[in-house]
Amino acid sequence: SLVNLEYLHLYSNQLSGSIPPELGNLSNLWGLALDSNQLSGSIPSVLGSLSDLHFLNLSSNQLSGSIPVELGNNTNLYSLMLFSNQLSGPIPSELGNLGHLQDLRLFSNQLTGPIPPELGSLSNLNYLYLSSNQLSGSIPPELGSLTNLTRLYLYDNLLTGSIPSELGSLTNLARLYLYDNQLSSSIPPELGNLINLTHLYLYENHLSGTIPAELGNLTNLKYLYLRYNQLTGSIPSQLGNLTNLLELTTTSNQLSGSIPTQIGNLANLRSLSMGNNQFSGSIPPELGNLTNLTYIYLSWNQLTGNIPWQLSNLENLETLRLSGNLLDGNIPKELGNLSKLTYLDLQVNQLSGTIPSELSNLALLEFLILSFNQLTTSIPPEL
Repeated sequence: SLVNLEYLHLYSNQLSGSIPPELGNLSNLWGLALDSNQLSGSIPSVLGSLSDLHFLNLSSNQLSGSIPVELGNNTNLYSLMLFSNQLSGPIPSELGNLGHLQDLRLFSNQLTGPIPPELGSLSNLNYLYLSSNQLSGSIPPELGSLTNLTRLYLYDNLLTGSIPSELGSLTNLARLYLYDNQLSSSIPPELGNLINLTHLYLYENHLSGTIPAELGNLTNLKYLYLRYNQLTGSIPSQLGNLTNLLELTTTSNQLSGSIPTQIGNLANLRSLSMGNNQFSGSIPPELGNLTNLTYIYLSWNQLTGNIPWQLSNLENLETLRLSGNLLDGNIPKELGNLSKLTYLDLQVNQLSGTIPSELSNLALLEFLILSFNQLTTSIPPEL
């Protein structure tokens, strides 16, 4: 009987049972927020008759069943939040009718089927969160039309096919999360057009080919995660342009060639993880410039030469893992200056000479692993 009601906010309670279909009679409703309760059952299709509805939040409940196609009639909606439920079935293509929609969050459900290409019609969309479902098929190239998009989260699904080059048109995008799918083919060089990107997460897919040099144009990038793919070729020296980068992860690919000296330009880098590849050549002494580094993982490559003493400049380093390479020469005594080091792993190399007594200065060290080398003389009593 509350025919003049415009806002109904009952979120963050302990409400249970189903959503009453009678809410469809509240013809003047602008905002309906029932999130963070214990509501169950299906979403009443009659909610699609609320023509003035601007905001619908049913997230963080125990709702099941499919997303009603009738929600595509709520053409004034600017926010649709259905995440963290138990919704199943496909994403209705009718949601592409919601031309005013700015925020669409359907993540953490059990949705299946393809991503509807009709979502590419949502020209005002800023946020598209479809992650942690069971969506399959390819990423629709029509998503490249969403030029106002700042967040695109498609991770933790069953998506296949290639990354559409059309995503390179999303120049307002700040975060692109495509990880933990089954995407294949190469990384499109067009992603280098995403000049506002800060997070690029492509890890745990089946991506192949080389890392595009164009990624060096992403000068606002802070996180570049490419691990657990099938990437080949060398690391482009252009990645040295990413001076805002905090974390660079290329672990467990098939990358080869030398580690570019330009990596030493990444003054803000905190984590460098490039293990389990086929890198060769020496460790660049320029890595000693990266004084914000806390983590280095270069293990299980084919690196040769000496361990650069310049690594002793890394005053914030906590983990240094260089195991499983072909490194030779002595262990630099200067490593004893790394006062924050807790983990030092140099096993399975060709290191010779003595164990430096200076390592006894590493008061925080918890793991010292020097097995399977050619070290001689006695264990320093200082250890």
